[in-house]
Amino acid sequence: PISEPAFTGAGVGAAATGLRPVVEILYSDWLTLCTDQIVNMAAKMRYMFGGKVNMPLVVRAPFGAGGGIAAQHSQSFEAWFNHIPGLKVVAPITPYDVKGMLKAAIRDDNPVMFFEHKRSYQLKGEVPEGDYIVPFGKAAIRREGKDVTIVAYSMMAIRAQNAAEELAKEGIDCEVIDLRSLLPLDYDTVMASVAKTGRVVVAQEAHLRGGLASDIVAEIIDRGFELLDAPPVRVGAPNVPMPYNVGLEKACIPDENSIKAAVHKVLSND
Repeated sequence: PISEPAFTGAGVGAAATGLRPVVEILYSDWLTLCTDQIVNMAAKMRYMFGGKVNMPLVVRAPFGAGGGIAAQHSQSFEAWFNHIPGLKVVAPITPYDVKGMLKAAIRDDNPVMFFEHKRSYQLKGEVPEGDYIVPFGKAAIRREGKDVTIVAYSMMAIRAQNAAEELAKEGIDCEVIDLRSLLPLDYDTVMASVAKTGRVVVAQEAHLRGGLASDIVAEIIDRGFELLDAPPVRVGAPNVPMPYNVGLEKACIPDENSIKAAVHKVLSND
């Protein structure tokens, strides 16, 4: 039988005894069923045992909306786990990064939440056959620019690149940062870009309220308020359950137009 608490708990035990288990949750929505095993067990063991017990557990969690899979199969919980000390959280989107970060996650001695956007399974890209890793805590600059910094992750990083190319036709030069790693998060790259552009948009697919975009904006202000020429702008889903109806679902998912509107807003807020 499918029991997320059972096989996540088994993964915690296996990791504590020296194995390197990978637990897959079919939909990240069902992380709600095994949060105790992740938050109160996996995330705490190394600390509670004074570093004498490693916890090399990887939890793969397909997340995100699209495809008409409705309210209980479309949620994004990455911000929940970003709040928990003891966890690492990643959300790669390119095939190259997915392979490299999954290898890095399996080799890590800490529990890693590995968020995979369900729409990413249709993406194609070059992936070396040889062994390599993509290190945690290092963002990727997908497009260089001088007018506005767009910070995004997972599918929103793809949409941000698309939006940036469309904005370039209007003479707006955007820099696009794909975070890839959410905890640890590469604020050095983010702040260097903000210092260059003076304007920033932070985009997530998750509900806007209580999301990572808010935390990132707060951190940017704390680290470099004087660098900003305009208030940062966030992009995210409205605070409603994801509809099943395809038209309503499309209206709720942040897209290229959402990002373009945010860029226009930050440019108008001098």
